[in-house]
Amino acid sequence: MALSIPRPRGLTAALAAAVIALPLGAAPAAADDPPFRDPDLPLQQRVDDLLGRLTTDEKVSLLHQYQPAVPRLGMEPFRTGSEALHGVAWLGEATVFPQAVGLGATWDTGLVERVGDVTGTEMRGFHAQDPEAHGLNVWAPVADPLRDPRWGRNEEGYSEEPLLVGAMADAYAGGLRGDDDFYLKTAPSLKHFAGYGIEEQRDVTSVTVPPRTLHEFVHPSFRPAIASGNATGVMASYNLVNGRPAHLTPLLDDVRSWSDEDLMVVSDAYAPTNVVESQQYYDDHAESHAAMLKAGIDSYTDQDDDSGVTVGRFEEALDRGLVGEEDLDRAVGRILSVRFRLGEFDPPDRVPYSGITPGVIDAPEHRELAREAASAQMTLLQNDGALPLDPGADTDVAVVGPLADTLYEDWYSGTMPYRSTPADAVAERLGGAGSVGVSEGADRIALRNGDGYVTASSDEDGGVLRVGGADGGEPGEEQALTVFDWGEGVVTLRTDANGRVVGLGGENLLYNDQDQPNGWFVQQLFRFEETDGGVALKYAGYDEWNRKYIAVDGDGRLSVSADTVEDAAVFDREVLSSGTEEAVAAAEDADAAVVVLGNMPFINGRETDDREEIGLPPAQQELLEAVTEANPRTVLVVESSYPMAIPWAEENVPAVLWTSHAGQETGNALAAVLYGDEEPRGRLPQTWYRSTGDLPDMGVYDVRQSGHTYRHFEGEALYPFGHGLSYTSFAYGKPEIDRRKVGPDGTVTVRVPVTNTGDRDGEEVVQLYSRQLHSRTDQPLKRLRDYTRVSVPAGGTVTAELTVDASDLAFWDVTRGREVVEKAKHELMVGASADDVRHRARIFVDGERIPARDLTEQTRAADFDRYSGIALADETKVEGDTVEAKAGDWIAFDGTSLKPKPSTFTARAASTSGGGTVEVRIGAPDGRKAGEVSIGGTGGIYSYEEFTGDLKKVPGGRKDVYLVFTGDVRLSSFSLE
Repeated sequence: MALSIPRPRGLTAALAAAVIALPLGAAPAAADDPPFRDPDLPLQQRVDDLLGRLTTDEKVSLLHQYQPAVPRLGMEPFRTGSEALHGVAWLGEATVFPQAVGLGATWDTGLVERVGDVTGTEMRGFHAQDPEAHGLNVWAPVADPLRDPRWGRNEEGYSEEPLLVGAMADAYAGGLRGDDDFYLKTAPSLKHFAGYGIEEQRDVTSVTVPPRTLHEFVHPSFRPAIASGNATGVMASYNLVNGRPAHLTPLLDDVRSWSDEDLMVVSDAYAPTNVVESQQYYDDHAESHAAMLKAGIDSYTDQDDDSGVTVGRFEEALDRGLVGEEDLDRAVGRILSVRFRLGEFDPPDRVPYSGITPGVIDAPEHRELAREAASAQMTLLQNDGALPLDPGADTDVAVVGPLADTLYEDWYSGTMPYRSTPADAVAERLGGAGSVGVSEGADRIALRNGDGYVTASSDEDGGVLRVGGADGGEPGEEQALTVFDWGEGVVTLRTDANGRVVGLGGENLLYNDQDQPNGWFVQQLFRFEETDGGVALKYAGYDEWNRKYIAVDGDGRLSVSADTVEDAAVFDREVLSSGTEEAVAAAEDADAAVVVLGNMPFINGRETDDREEIGLPPAQQELLEAVTEANPRTVLVVESSYPMAIPWAEENVPAVLWTSHAGQETGNALAAVLYGDEEPRGRLPQTWYRSTGDLPDMGVYDVRQSGHTYRHFEGEALYPFGHGLSYTSFAYGKPEIDRRKVGPDGTVTVRVPVTNTGDRDGEEVVQLYSRQLHSRTDQPLKRLRDYTRVSVPAGGTVTAELTVDASDLAFWDVTRGREVVEKAKHELMVGASADDVRHRARIFVDGERIPARDLTEQTRAADFDRYSGIALADETKVEGDTVEAKAGDWIAFDGTSLKPKPSTFTARAASTSGGGTVEVRIGAPDGRKAGEVSIGGTGGIYSYEEFTGDLKKVPGGRKDVYLVFTGDVRLSSFSLE
């Protein structure tokens, strides 16, 4: 199939050049070494031997993220969890590739695998610097499907389509793990299993994930990288899944069933403590840690490097008999399995990666790959001929906007060794043949109160902001503040005095000492509020406990200390220069204007913070409109971590190009695409919506219920999933389908001629979608089944070949709890995006007929077909899902056989309140009432009892049966007898 992922190609040139004669690693095995030191023995035998030599206390110590050395066995310290999402992060300067959502836009698994390969190589280089601190278990890639663009961590995922997510995650993990059959370059762990996609109160939010959503949306995103052996484990997510903390979910057993290898499951940071503290799921930590260990969590990321807390909890669990030696052996054995495969216990000459040195970091060929990746994800959204720019004619160019002359890192970025900004790169592309006018399009202001102007330090490292400078005179450089609008009322302030950003510092004072907003608690955010006589400034950083107003203390220092706006300092806001006017002046006489707008990754949503809006900030929208009016040859570049709602631009701007925050080579890649040196090859990995109002309820994780993603969205997208234009055009000929009827194990091959109808060579991403035309249950509007990239010379024709296995057309049959290929007609759609379908054809899949529902036996309530209002909850603390309902909620069981007619309704239910009734209705939630059962209080949510009621006037035949709730009830199972 076109989706096949090539295996890694071996050592990169940088790696090979860095291999030295005396590689790092364990000493060669001696003749009298214990069996676990013998690399020729089977892995499990070595693991068992080492486990047998460890004491109970030593095993417990290995459960924490920071595993101590065991000197008597020659075991070095080991640390899980280095960040490597799009390059090595947090360890210093390293090659920074495009954000994961940008890599997803490449639709190029081979390229993404090479990015993972280089990242793994650089991680080995950092490991050589400090083996104890720079561990080789990397927490990447993120396999969460991108359900909603308001999710703060949208930038970390690849796509909203599980097929694409799975392929990209598998490719990136494959690069990270390396190409040896046994040894690992690094040990990738997929984030975050499962049902993660909301930051607001993420540790206490329970998401409802019905069986079909689990098997058709979540599992396909995670499974490929595990099944291929490229990922060595997963990280559990912060949220609860169906009422149970993800760190306790029995779904971890599903993950382990996908692989023949031992998988190491790690916790997320501080999540083990959450189980008792914020989630209040268990009463004490010994009990909760015992439950997590039994559920399958092997490594505990908690309390930073203080392992004593975790160790103490497990020691208590052992003392109380909550866990036994076999539980420890199971978890520690999985950890050791990964450590063995990393080559820790083997002679260096046996481990192909042991000789990698720090010299590989930021190697020249890695820079080249960074540029290739940044270029490949550039996505042309619309173009009326404004692009590509002509390097011979478009020589006087304005590059304007708040992202025109800067590059931003994000929370999981590495530190860029250099930065190619859009403005710098366009100037470099033009050389001496033209000129580039640059404006950030941001207002410069001064703030003044009765004691004088706010004045910033000109020291390179910054200082405290004070009031009193230029009193009685005109404000100068030390009083000038540049204001950047990031939407939702939030601004940042940069001082002209030293070019640094203002933020909260020691003693709750304001300092100009940061290069960009940063940190876990972003402390460089403010809001202006109009007051009588001027404006007040409110601190708006992520540390919410200190969201106070700015006051001026007795020494004239700006302090975040006023509890109310009435107590705040009041300033006159003097505009020293208008950013919009400056940008218009730069653009109006230029041959072309490039407006670079978008988000700042530390501000517009990220981990712990979702977005409320997906539109451009007001000041950016104003800037775009003014520049477009001043220069009809305006190109909008949206540099963002998520889809943005830009309907005005769609209607009024000649050309729109999207890029993620694409790392150190963003500018060079952008300039190459703008001037046509490179084709825009990206395709959208997500639907772009017209407005925030088009988005469904973010709190509903189940995309089938909410209408999220192109699979289920019935509105008109601004730019559809898979969309992306080229500098040439393509015509699709009539597809040739090798068969119109296929069995459940067969394959259909589609060949479609693609003709380049333009005058430039180009690449097209040909996409194959399908839609099941009839079914016993609801089906998505369409689903991506395959895609392939074809290079087509100008005027030429290339035949694209795509395939779909009938087995891939399966869906989860809730009536029998398994996948099924249903006997049905399917429509195949070939085109350039989910909405740009060029040809359609039908095939018949000779699968099985799903029998009518049989509700005479005990039926799991969670195996409904449709629902309204209910949530899925935990039947017990260990396993099982139950339906948690309140008055007015309902669940439906479609196509139920009511022959013979049932006469009794039995429900296994629980309720802590006065309970309620469960009504049986036919055909609709308000249809014929066939009977009901009264549910009384059972004394606890886990205390289930059977309740029985009579059924009358039940129609015969095949009907949709609805269970309608009139009170607070947990329904585990039921039967119509």
